[in-house]
Amino acid sequence: MCQMRVVVEEEGVEEIVMENVTRLQVSGGAIEVSAFFEEPRRLEAVFVQSIDFLEGKVVLKKSAV
Repeated sequence: MCQMRVVVEEEGVEEIVMENVTRLQVSGGAIEVSAFFEEPRRLEAVFVQSIDFLEGKVVLKKSAV
């Protein structure tokens, strides 16, 4: 099973949102991430900037409001 780490990048600084993410769903202007044994987390006003499968990392970036 391949689990990912999701981070939000802002001004060159990455903040970890969730580790061992098993599901990422894009719904309108929001992204919901889920992991085993944790409540899902919904992030508003972000978009997927990149996915690095070798590193197991999804980088989200805040949208301009």
